[in-house]
Amino acid sequence: MEMRKSLPVIGLFWVMALMVACSPSVKVPEDTRSVEGPSLELSAIDSLMWRQPDSALAQLQAFCNSPEADSLDEFDGHYCQLLISELLYKNYAAQSNREELLQAVAYFDSIMQVPEPVEGPSFERNVFLAARAHYINGAGYYEHDSVVNACAEYLKALEVMEEKLDKKSPKGKDAVFMFYTYNRLLSLFSTQFMMDPAIFCCEQALACCQNEPSLSKEIPNTFYHMGKQYDKKGEKDIARYYYGMTIEGLSDINNPVYRDAMSTKALCDYQVGLGVDFPLTTIRQMLSHANSKKEKLTRYFTIGVIFTIEQSIDSALFYLEPIFENKDNISLQTQAAEYLLINYDNTENKEKAEECMRFLSDHKKSEGETKAFVSKLEAMFKNYINQKQKKEAEEAREKAVRKAMNIIIPVAIGVVLVIIVLAKLGNKKLLKEQKEEADKKLGETERQHREELEAERQTHRMQQAALSGRLKRSNEELRDISKRLELSLSKNAQYELGVSNDYAAFINDPICKHIVGVAHKQQFKSKTDYLIYKDNALSKEQLLDLRNAVQKHLPRFVSHIRRQYPKLTDNDMDCCCLVLLGLNEADISAMMQRAYTTVCDRSRKISRIIGTNDSLYHTLRNMLDE
Repeated sequence: MEMRKSLPVIGLFWVMALMVACSPSVKVPEDTRSVEGPSLELSAIDSLMWRQPDSALAQLQAFCNSPEADSLDEFDGHYCQLLISELLYKNYAAQSNREELLQAVAYFDSIMQVPEPVEGPSFERNVFLAARAHYINGAGYYEHDSVVNACAEYLKALEVMEEKLDKKSPKGKDAVFMFYTYNRLLSLFSTQFMMDPAIFCCEQALACCQNEPSLSKEIPNTFYHMGKQYDKKGEKDIARYYYGMTIEGLSDINNPVYRDAMSTKALCDYQVGLGVDFPLTTIRQMLSHANSKKEKLTRYFTIGVIFTIEQSIDSALFYLEPIFENKDNISLQTQAAEYLLINYDNTENKEKAEECMRFLSDHKKSEGETKAFVSKLEAMFKNYINQKQKKEAEEAREKAVRKAMNIIIPVAIGVVLVIIVLAKLGNKKLLKEQKEEADKKLGETERQHREELEAERQTHRMQQAALSGRLKRSNEELRDISKRLELSLSKNAQYELGVSNDYAAFINDPICKHIVGVAHKQQFKSKTDYLIYKDNALSKEQLLDLRNAVQKHLPRFVSHIRRQYPKLTDNDMDCCCLVLLGLNEADISAMMQRAYTTVCDRSRKISRIIGTNDSLYHTLRNMLDE
């Protein structure tokens, strides 16, 4: 991630004065600190910062010039220093209160060192402030090119937040904060070609987006970063899938991320052997919409790479040389030099080749330095993951112990009760007396039972006499009911035969037999790239034939589903027809030329509208009988 640009020098005079004014002057006893909380003025500025950082910075300046700033206690003094750093960062200015910020980091860590903190608003607030302090301190280290220290602070911020969240998923500001922290780590790891840690950060950032609705707009960008990591790993098919998800989520050529995804996917298409003409056409189209010099040179580089691989040296030099001559972007200039060296070697242009070699020698770190640097970051990330897994394992053990205790304790109680009962029954004399008493009660019970049985028999004989007259009348009613039941069953059988014949006629319609035949023959399996099956796609005329077929053979089904579920669109009805033919999501994706995920979403949407949890095929077949 690029360093934040500095504010004008004049604007920093009052920032320095602001920092002096906000230094803590009065200490408040610790036992009252958690009750009182931060000042209302600072809390209001903090809240505004998340929406309008420029306005929040102006309000903080006004507050620090007011009399209230002179009476800040220790907590509010450090809180104010944290807000200064965050607002400088959010307003694209370099940190100028590093010493005060480091003191704030230590302070917020210290107030978290309570053996058993009481859960509540004050605890939640202090944890969030401690995490923010580590995050913004990491941003400061990064601005001073101390990447290892920056990584350590970002990971510490995550550890603090995860301790606070325990087993809960992040939501609200927690999710937003953790999303930006994972993004900082993602950028850092990606720059050092640490793809696996970067992919982990992408996955965690995506989980934050799914938990917090306000972050949903960030999902396509996260997919793009995920694709970039798999691209670097050489796993082109997975990279193309995530680029495709990015494109599907944005679908706006005016969006720079959309143009980046289109260009990188086009390069992947070329690299997996899908030809050269279409990828070049796509990248040139994105080039025509470039709105900055950096983006234009990035597109030049992508085209230059393709021409280098194709050994079209003149074309490669045309696109790569302007990048090498531009000194504003050292990273892109270095990449261009590597490919120019290949082309100059092929043309035996020794002078130009030596120039590229000198440049690469001056600007690329030695392999040993790079390995040592990456090794530190990998050790740090591995330690974070190990601690995270250790905590999860401990939680799993505690859960298993609780579950075992829930089983063992009742069993132990039962065993004790059995022992007590057996001990009581060990007295033979008591057992004999109990047996005699039981025999006596049993005799009395048998006598009462015989008397009751005789009374029941007498009652039964009287009921038999009363029922004999009613039985004759009921026989005639039973014969009438039987006739009506036979007539009803005959009508139902005729109806079911009609439904079966209608469905048989539908699946034997020429267009239906064609669709089923293509699906069985092609065996569509790809869930990532439906475009490779475009030759098997249904034409508009075939779709119209399908709609006519279902209207012709299953008119009652069509009218029923239209009447009961008016929210279903024509496209939803087409999907229902294909499902009735036995096609799965992969078949429909290929033949309708829609992304697999889009087809799955549509199937879930139809099931949701109909209100069923069963398979869509069986639900629709059952509707034929309604």
